[in-house]
Amino acid sequence: MNILFCSAGRRCELLKNFRKSMANEGKIIATDISLTAPAIYMADKYYIVPRIDDDNYIPTILDICKKEEIQAITTLIDPEIMILAENRSKFEELGVEVLTPYKETAEICFDKYVMYKYLKEKNIRTVLTYSDIESFEIGKSKGEIDFPVFVKPRRGSGSVGARRVDDMGTLEKAMIEDSSLIIQELMSDALDIDADIYVDAISNQAVSLFSKKKLETKIGGASKTISFKDDKLNQFASEALKVFKFNGPIDMDFWYRDGEYYLSEVNPRFGGGYLHAYGAGVDFVKLIENNVNGIENEPCFGNYEEDVVMMMYDSVVIEKIKGLLQ
Repeated sequence: MNILFCSAGRRCELLKNFRKSMANEGKIIATDISLTAPAIYMADKYYIVPRIDDDNYIPTILDICKKEEIQAITTLIDPEIMILAENRSKFEELGVEVLTPYKETAEICFDKYVMYKYLKEKNIRTVLTYSDIESFEIGKSKGEIDFPVFVKPRRGSGSVGARRVDDMGTLEKAMIEDSSLIIQELMSDALDIDADIYVDAISNQAVSLFSKKKLETKIGGASKTISFKDDKLNQFASEALKVFKFNGPIDMDFWYRDGEYYLSEVNPRFGGGYLHAYGAGVDFVKLIENNVNGIENEPCFGNYEEDVVMMMYDSVVIEKIKGLLQ
């Protein structure tokens, strides 16, 4: 299998895992806009490409796919997911499997209030959410919600701008400063749960799920997690995914309270926590290889051990790069 990772950035360990699983059967190609993106040096070959908003970006990526005989493509940054989704047919014409959600699903994922409304419409448990002060005040007057609450940008990722708010004065100030904020019920008494899931590219059904509890969270995601198994979560996630059209790896966030799971967000790409899944023996590489070869994967949940802990730490990449000082 020849796979292309777009916007590889700092995702060194992910590419290392792919290299290990592929065992030199096929090529890993990476792209980025910068020669100092460390992950490109984990690939068999890399290309420096235009910015994703450049008119020449997609033609450049298509040329790379032709030249390197790419069979699967994915991106490691959120802003590029929609771009690949919108150009899916161009890649499929080349026989390239696009490991991103379909356009309609991507649009829902990247607007948290649209996601909330869609989940409510489909009767999928989620976190109570308001789009503005006025609707929040109505909900508060009805006893649906009260302070403290949680606010975060309607669009965006990595927990940037997300925070607790304890009173109306602070909430009003926050909404004036950033009108993109949404207001949510604060799930302070709930467990923070994450799952790495592979959605089969042929059946479009979840076929693998690795669940973990967050032990420590920093800006950008969880830094310490512990694996666990729960058939109830497997069932809830699988049913929820049936109302979307994902394709390939995704990262789902849940809350667990009073014996029930609540879907919080879906990040439709390899999440940073996939390293935990891989380290515990859950290998999406083989699932991608099957799909590229026209083989539909059978569901296989729980094929890992509980109580396996991931602890992230800092590391470095050292490379000689000519021309940077010119």
